[in-house]
Amino acid sequence: MAVDTAHSAGAVAGSGSSILPGALKDAFLTGLIALGLLGPLVGFETVVIDGALGLAYRPLVVAIMVGIIFAGRLILNLTVWSPNRPPKAQAGPGPIARGVVAISPAFKPALFAFAIGFPLLAAAMTGGLSESRYLIDLGILILTYVMLGWGLNIVVGLAGLLDLGYVAFYAVGAYTYALLATSEPVNAFFASFLGETFWANWAFWFCLPAAGMFAGLWGMILGFPVLRLRGDYLAIVTLAFGEIIRLVLINWVDFTGGGAGIASIPRATFFGIPFTAGEDGFAALFGLEFNPMHRIVFLYFVILALALITAFTTVRLRRLPVGRAWEALREDEIACRSLGLNTTNVKLSAFATGAMFGGFAGCFFAVRAGFVSPESFTFDISAMILAIVVLGGMGSQIGVAVAAAVMMGGMEMLRNLGFLKQVFGDSFDPSLYRMLLFGFAMVAIMIWKPRGLVSSRDPTIYLKEKKAVSGSLVKEGHG
Repeated sequence: MAVDTAHSAGAVAGSGSSILPGALKDAFLTGLIALGLLGPLVGFETVVIDGALGLAYRPLVVAIMVGIIFAGRLILNLTVWSPNRPPKAQAGPGPIARGVVAISPAFKPALFAFAIGFPLLAAAMTGGLSESRYLIDLGILILTYVMLGWGLNIVVGLAGLLDLGYVAFYAVGAYTYALLATSEPVNAFFASFLGETFWANWAFWFCLPAAGMFAGLWGMILGFPVLRLRGDYLAIVTLAFGEIIRLVLINWVDFTGGGAGIASIPRATFFGIPFTAGEDGFAALFGLEFNPMHRIVFLYFVILALALITAFTTVRLRRLPVGRAWEALREDEIACRSLGLNTTNVKLSAFATGAMFGGFAGCFFAVRAGFVSPESFTFDISAMILAIVVLGGMGSQIGVAVAAAVMMGGMEMLRNLGFLKQVFGDSFDPSLYRMLLFGFAMVAIMIWKPRGLVSSRDPTIYLKEKKAVSGSLVKEGHG
C-alpha cells in the first residue's frame, strides 16, 4: 500500500511538471498574438508634432498588457485548464447559488431601499445636493441600462431569441418623443384649446406611453419576417434591423433632422409643474429654495419607477401562460409546437413586450438629454445591453441589475483613476481602455461563470415548496 501511494504521488508530481512546458508554450503563443493585436492598436498614439499630426509609440504600455496576458494565460493553463484537475461534477445548485437564494428575500428589499435613498446618500457623501450631480447622473445612467437589460431579458433570457438590434427600439422611443414634443402642429393644436405652455409641460407624460406603443409596434414588425429564423440567422437579421433604423434616421433629413439630430426638446415637468425659478415653478409651489438639481433628482426617480415597472411586469408575465410559453419556446421550439402553442404569437409577444420597454427607456433618454441624434443609437449600445444580460445571467432579474451596475458604473469610475498616470505617463487616459476591460470581463465570466453571475433561477411555478432551479439542469443554463 505504501509503495502504491508513493508511486501515485510520484505520478502526480511527474504529471504536474510535465504540463509546465506545454503551459509555457501556450502562454508564449498567446503573448505573441496579443503583441500582434495590441502592438498597432494600443501602441500607436496620435500626437501633434510641430503643428502637424503624427504618431508616437508607447512600448511600455504594450509590454505591460502583453505581460498581463501572458501571466494570466499561464495561470489558467496550470489551474483551471490543467488536465490534472479533477472534473467537478455537480447536480443541482452549488453553495454560492444556495447562498444567493437564501439571502434573496432580504437582498431585494435592501437593494430597493438603497435605490430609493441614493440621492440623499449621494448628497450626504459629497456635501450638498449640487455637489452630488455627478453621482446622481451616474445613477440615472445605470438605471437606464438596468431597464434596457430587463427589457432585452424578455426576448433573450425568457424567450431565447437572440436580438442584436435592440437599440432600434431605443431609438424609436427617443425619436417618438422628440418629434411629437417639438412638432409645431401638435403644439398649436393644444395651444388653441389648453394654453400656450400646455404641450411643453405635458408632452413627456403624453408621449411616454405613445413611445412604448410605437416601439412595441416596430417589435411586431421585426417579428413577422424572422418567425422562421433561429440562432445566428436571427441575430444577423436583428442586427440588420438596428442598422436600417439608424440609416433611416440619418438619411430622412426632412423628417428626423438627419445627422444634426433634434434639439430643444421640452424637459420633463412635475406633472405639469416646470422646474423653473418663477412663481409657478416647482420650488415656489412647494416652498423650497430653487435649485436646478430638483429636476435631476426627479428624473432619477422617474427612471427608477420605470425600471421597477419593467421588473414587476416581467415577473408577473412569467407566471402567466404567456410567460411559461416564452420559457417553453426557449427550451425547445419543436416541443413547444407539439404542446399546441402558437409559436408565431409567442415570438411576436416577446418581441413586442421587450421592444415596448426599450421605447419607454428611449423616451426617457430623449427628455433627459434634451437632444437626440443617430449617433446615440449605434450597434455598440445593443452589444452593451446584450452583454449585460449575458453577464448577469439570462433570465435573472437581479443578475442583470448587478451586471449593469458593475459594467456601467465601473467603466464610468475609470475616469477617476488618475493615479495610473504616474505609472503609464501623463498622456494615459484610463477611460480609453474601458472596452478592453469590458472584453476581459466577458472572457473572465465565460471562463468561471459561463451561465452568468446568477446561474440559478426561482421556479415560475412550483408544488408545495419553492426550490431554486440550477442552470446546469436546463438547456443553455437559462433556468
